[in-house]
Amino acid sequence: MRLYQMQDSGNCYKPRLLAHLLGINLELIDVDILKGESRTADFLAKNPNGRTPTLELDDGRYLAESNAILFYLAEGTQFWPDDRLARAQVLQWMFFEQYSHEPYIAVARFWKVIAPECPPAMTARFPEWHQKGNAALSVMETHLTGRHYFVDEHYTIADIALYAYTHKATDGGFDLTKYPNIRHWLAKLETHPQHIKMETRV
Repeated sequence: MRLYQMQDSGNCYKPRLLAHLLGINLELIDVDILKGESRTADFLAKNPNGRTPTLELDDGRYLAESNAILFYLAEGTQFWPDDRLARAQVLQWMFFEQYSHEPYIAVARFWKVIAPECPPAMTARFPEWHQKGNAALSVMETHLTGRHYFVDEHYTIADIALYAYTHKATDGGFDLTKYPNIRHWLAKLETHPQHIKMETRV
């Protein structure tokens, strides 16, 4: 399978991390969104939404959206629970990540460390991003009290979805020292023998 991606994108890191945990080899195809490479006719034919990551399956079909790709790769593995409620709870946290977490924590990181420059209109939004991002981190901190993982005390794709941008939150100006449960959880995931860093190209 081929993964069309940007190396320093948390959303692209999610499927790379899960694939490595599962021993799945992905061919990585770099797409530089800053140069408009996701808006070419060729790429839009693969993903009309013009975003990474996009996964090309063995049969030539394409799958977009990072959390949908996680679900596809995880089905039938230990990262997708057997229990009906646990599966719904995994989805609950993955929806939370995309609606209440990523739009603030990931966006703040993008404008601080990835974008070549941050226009004044975006700079003015940092207080809002920090307020809402810290609200999401506080929800996570409370939930992780007495827990090692987000769902059913097992490592699932809910953890991967939330880990991707949380472990880089300081890049966007968030102070993780205020969240000891989150820091414990991050450290727990990083002890997995097949864990890879975002910078690792596999």
